[in-house]
Amino acid sequence: MNDSGVASRLALLQFLERVQERDLARTRRWIADEERREAERRVGEERRPPAPEWLIERGLDRSNIVAVHTGECWDPGKRSKPATRAQAIEALRHQVPACTKCRPDTALGIEV
Repeated sequence: MNDSGVASRLALLQFLERVQERDLARTRRWIADEERREAERRVGEERRPPAPEWLIERGLDRSNIVAVHTGECWDPGKRSKPATRAQAIEALRHQVPACTKCRPDTALGIEV
């Protein structure tokens, strides 16, 4: 074997080293990006306001109340707004229907 074979082998190994260094740098950028996204997600969760305890669902004209829901209801409707406990009780006492899925009347201890 001649010297050119050794030089080409050395050149190939140096090329491989450059490729691996670029791959490692790219992987480290991916890790840094993922760590940043995870930190942003955690901050977002910490800043998220607490879920309301009660929801009042309004109708299309926004003047009539369609239903009362618990804050954990899985089907509150698109026009639901947060409400206080007193507002939820008052609505139920004025014959506003209680959601049949989450039963806020039962949670509030009110017989409808």
